[in-house]
Amino acid sequence: MARTSTALLSPADRERLRGLRFMKGIALAALVLMAVVFVIAFALEDRAPWLAYVRAAAEGGMVGALADWFAVTALFRHPLGIPIPHTAIIPKRKDEIGRTLGEFVETEFLSGPIVRTKLESMDVAGRLGTWVTEEAHAERVVEEASAMAAGVLRALSDDEVQEVIAELARENLLVPDWGPPAGAWLERVLASEAHRRAVDLAIDSVTGWLHANRAAFEGLVSRRLPSWVPGIAQRLVDDTVYKEALRFADAVAADPKHPARRALDDYLARLADGLQHDPATIGRLEDAKRAVFDSPRVRDLAAEAWEAAKSGLLTALADPRSGLRLHARDALREAGRRLQTDDALRARVNTWVTDSAAFLVDRYRHDIASIITDTVERWDPDETTQKIELQVGRDLQYIRLNGTIVGALAGIVIFAVAHAVMG
Repeated sequence: MARTSTALLSPADRERLRGLRFMKGIALAALVLMAVVFVIAFALEDRAPWLAYVRAAAEGGMVGALADWFAVTALFRHPLGIPIPHTAIIPKRKDEIGRTLGEFVETEFLSGPIVRTKLESMDVAGRLGTWVTEEAHAERVVEEASAMAAGVLRALSDDEVQEVIAELARENLLVPDWGPPAGAWLERVLASEAHRRAVDLAIDSVTGWLHANRAAFEGLVSRRLPSWVPGIAQRLVDDTVYKEALRFADAVAADPKHPARRALDDYLARLADGLQHDPATIGRLEDAKRAVFDSPRVRDLAAEAWEAAKSGLLTALADPRSGLRLHARDALREAGRRLQTDDALRARVNTWVTDSAAFLVDRYRHDIASIITDTVERWDPDETTQKIELQVGRDLQYIRLNGTIVGALAGIVIFAVAHAVMG
C-alpha cells in the first residue's frame, strides 16, 4: 500500500487508507515495544531474575507479532518481496476468488425462493403507492420519465421514423381495399338511420345559407339572358330562382319523407351496394384513394405528422406545467391512492412483482452473477489487492496487534509452567 497513489482514490478510499496506515503503525509500534522490552529484560535478567518472565512475555509477543504480520502480508503480497510459496494469495488467485464469489452470490442470494420470500414480506405495491402519492415524488418520477422520453425522441432518426410512418400508411391505407369495408359501414349506417341527423344538419346549413345570402342570386340567371330582355324581367327571374330554391330547401327541411330525402337514401343505398359488389365503383374509389395517398404525398404527410408530433411532445415534456406532465403526475398519484385503498389491486401488483422478480432471477441469475466474475477478471492484480486491502486491511491489523498480545501471554504462561515443572 505504500505505492498507492491517493490522487486516484475516492474520498472514502482515502479515509480507509489513513485508517489502514494508522493501524499498521499501531501494530508495528507494538512489535517494536516487545523488541525493546526483550532487549532490556535480556540484558538485566542476571541482576533481576524476575525479568525472565518479562523476557519470555516479550519474546512470545515478538513471535506472535511476526507470525501474524507474515500471515496478513502473505494475503496481499510476498513478505519482504521474497517469493515464498503460498504467499501473495489474492493477486495470484484473483480470478478464482472472483469465480468463487460469483458462485456464492448466485447460490446463496440469486435464488427464486429467497427473492420470493423477501418480496412477499415487503408489500412492494403498498410502499410504492404510499411513496408515489406524495406530489413531490410523483413530480420527480414524471420529470425523470420526461427527460428519458425527450432523450429518446431526440435520438430517433427523423428519416427512419418518417419511413416507418410512410410504410405503415402504405400498408394500412393503400394496400387494403376501402370499397367493401366502406360499403358495409355505409349499409349499417343506413339500416340504423343514423344518417338522418347528418342529412338534417346539411339541409339546415343550406337553408340558413340561402336565408343569409340573397345577394348571391343576383345575376345568377339573368346575366345569361339576351340583352334585349328588360331589367325588371331579369330581376324577376333572379328573384324567382332564389325564392324557388328557398322554398325547396324549406320543404325538404320540413318534410322527413320528402322525395329529395328518399332520392338521397336511394342513392346512398346504391352506393353502399356498389362499394361492396360493383368492381367499377370499387375501382373508382381505389383510384381516388391512390391519387390522394400516392407515395410522395404519403412521405410528405408522414414527415409533417412526425415533425408536428415530435415538436409538440418535446415542448410538452420540457414544460413542467404542460398538460401532459400534469396529467401524468395526477395519474401517478391516483394510481398510488388506488394501490393504498384497493386490496385486490395491491395483491395483484404484489403477485406480479414477486413472480416477475423470481422468474428473472431464476432465468438470469448466472448472467447476473457473472458480472462479479467478469469484473474481477478484468481487474489488474495490483488494483484488486489494493481494493481488498483497503476494505479489510484495517481490521486485519487488529490480528497483528492481537497476535502480539496473545503471544506475550502465551510466552509468559509457557515460561511459568516450564519453570514450575522443570525448575
